[in-house]
Amino acid sequence: MARIIVAMSGGVDSSVAALLLKKAGHELKGVFMKNYELPGDSNKSCPWQVDQTEVKKVCARLKIPMESWNFEKQYSKRVLDYFFSEYQAGRTPNPDVMCNKEIKFGLFLEKAVAQGYDVIATGHYARVIKNKNGYRLLAGKDKNKDQSYFLYNLNQSQLAKIYFPIGNLTKPEVRQIAKKARLPNAQKPDSQGICFVGKVDLKSFLQSKIKSKPGKIVSSGGKTIGQHKGLAFYTIGQRHGINIGGGRPFYVSAKVKRGNILIVTDNKKDPALLRRRLLALKLNWVSGKALTKALVCQARIRYRQYLAACRLKPLNRKRVEVIFNKPVWAPALGQSIVFYQKQECLGGGIIEKVW
Repeated sequence: MARIIVAMSGGVDSSVAALLLKKAGHELKGVFMKNYELPGDSNKSCPWQVDQTEVKKVCARLKIPMESWNFEKQYSKRVLDYFFSEYQAGRTPNPDVMCNKEIKFGLFLEKAVAQGYDVIATGHYARVIKNKNGYRLLAGKDKNKDQSYFLYNLNQSQLAKIYFPIGNLTKPEVRQIAKKARLPNAQKPDSQGICFVGKVDLKSFLQSKIKSKPGKIVSSGGKTIGQHKGLAFYTIGQRHGINIGGGRPFYVSAKVKRGNILIVTDNKKDPALLRRRLLALKLNWVSGKALTKALVCQARIRYRQYLAACRLKPLNRKRVEVIFNKPVWAPALGQSIVFYQKQECLGGGIIEKVW
């Protein structure tokens, strides 16, 4: 029997994770994290008070103790500052990746261990297995919900202290378990949006910290067809929110800082959106062993993107060139690229350059 702290969000996934561990006979404590509150408490899609109340109800149902931990200051500094600074620089960050690295499996795990607990558990759709070479991170059984993409920064010491109880389940199976156990949130909708912030209008959220800098929107043919509000508010491949009009969709194909120009195309298969190679920095290898020779694997350049066959060419311990078998669509600077072999998540890095 292990002493486990379960990170509980108020959603069905973490609740079922706690339920399964309770049934297995472990000593549990449920912990709700408050990391962010929108000014004026205006976040109607995911108000933290409602989520906290759901956690209290589930913990009462499971007869386990419950606490709330506050990491608002650390979340603001380590996640949101990064988020805004990356967008300000014209890049496309992934706050969920940073949130997992700095908060959930950083500060939260450290505090749990300091309190004498053996491991933490979360409701992530991912799996951890141990063999003679250490711990391996695998994709979740449910391919539609797999969250290993967001977990590539985990290391061996962290994996040794993490449980993912629902990793071998599908979402329908999780809901069925919750329903059978009469958990109060069995039918609660999945959370959406930014980690711990919730579903917000991205452009409005960015404009709360980043000033508008209007400029021209130019078609791939060189014609000025509109005006943008600032390059920071757009990402490569973006279709919605360009506001050009005319009925047909446009896609952001390039952001030209010199001249403050946003280039768009009405052809989703435009060669300007396709890239065969990229450079990735800030690498993390789950095994703890840096790549020293070329490796054939697959890569995912955004969440739920298909796995693209590629070859990795290490340049040094923190830089790798990725060469795809076929061009990939709209890789964005600042986004995470995550490497796989079959179901195993090997690690990943940040996209720094594409060509």
